[in-house]
Amino acid sequence: MPTNQQRREAERRRLQRQLEQRRAREASRKRLTMIVSIVGTIIVVVGVVLAVVLTGGSGKKATAGGDTVTKTPSASPTATPTPTTSAPTAPAPTAPCAAPSGATAKFDGLTVAGATDLKHEPKLSGALTTNPKSIVCQDLVVGKGAVAKTNASATVQYVGALAKTGKVFQASWTTKQPATFTLAEGQVIQGFLDGIAGAGKVAPMHVGGRRIVILPADAAYGANPPSGSGIPANAPLVFIVDLTKIA
Repeated sequence: MPTNQQRREAERRRLQRQLEQRRAREASRKRLTMIVSIVGTIIVVVGVVLAVVLTGGSGKKATAGGDTVTKTPSASPTATPTPTTSAPTAPAPTAPCAAPSGATAKFDGLTVAGATDLKHEPKLSGALTTNPKSIVCQDLVVGKGAVAKTNASATVQYVGALAKTGKVFQASWTTKQPATFTLAEGQVIQGFLDGIAGAGKVAPMHVGGRRIVILPADAAYGANPPSGSGIPANAPLVFIVDLTKIA
């Protein structure tokens, strides 16, 4: 009959065998998992390579007649620009202003003397020979400074005249007070918003520029000109504008 010592030794050996068997099974399971993972990775890589070969290949595809047609690679999609918080730029012009024509500019029957002398008041003469239905303009000097845009504060020197007679009704040069206003609807006449800020009608001005702008009546004061201004109702107007500052 086995003694207690023998029974304990037998039990210890049995437990040792069970532990070794368990470790062997665990090691086998890990090896199997690793093998499956490696095989899966190889299958994925092979699949990707085959897809590239089949879809890209040499860039050639056989036709039914046996000729080879070279495929033109498609252009890569352009990333969508990330919106910024800066002020919006003026919209693209639909009728860019005419280019400068020199120190004496002639435009639709009107003549501007001293057109490029930004230190002195330009002298307007003549009378409009056309009947514009929309804003027309000519840059007398193209500015190189900041661009005008809607809702900005603009400071200008200007000469305002009746287009049909050339008679000046107001000039900041005479009052020695440049005008400052906001280029927004309800703040200025539509002709200034379009003719200076380029609100979808003509190209916007740049600081340092001078422009002659002819406005049909509906872009000026229409049937309700300012009292005492000397502007008749429904009169087309002409302005020579120097843009001196944008803020």
